[in-house]
Order: sequence, then C-alpha cells, then structure tokens
Amino acid sequence: MFLVTPDHSHGLVAAPRASEDLTPGTEAALTAQGFTWNSDIEAYTRPTGRSPEDVDRTAGVLHALGHFVLHSYTARARHSSALPSDQGDRP
Repeated sequence: MFLVTPDHSHGLVAAPRASEDLTPGTEAALTAQGFTWNSDIEAYTRPTGRSPEDVDRTAGVLHALGHFVLHSYTARARHSSALPSDQGDRP
C-alpha cells in the first residue's frame, strides 16, 4: 500500500506502508518518474509536480503495479501541538 500526496517540504511524496511494497518493479517505476528515496521520511519524493494530475498519475502507476493506493491532492501542514484536553490518553 502507498500514500501519494503533495508535501510542502518534500514536493510529491509516495510513501510505502511496508518495506514489502518496495519491489524492484515499483522502485524502477518511481525512479523513472523522477522520484528518489528519502530515508529521513522513508518515502520516495520528487521536488516538482504537486498538482492533482501528478498525484493521479503516480497513484495510477502504483495501482497498475498491483498496489493499493491512498492519495490526497492537498498538502497538510504538520502540527506539533498536543491533542485537545478532551482527547488525551484515550485507549
């Protein structure tokens, strides 16, 4: 399974759920699209192309290779704030 989404810091991101998702064919397909592995976030990134069409194209390639793909067209900012007090320490 992969998540494909734009990111403010990294461009377009294709993040595998597990190392088993990184087959040689998948790695070759992402590299052919200009992605490189970013070990800091454990995902393939490409600094350019964050449009909905780019997200769909990358998701389509991964899906054609047999992966389940979740995708988002909107980059979300990461928040480091704590959970609201009514949501803390839920089981």
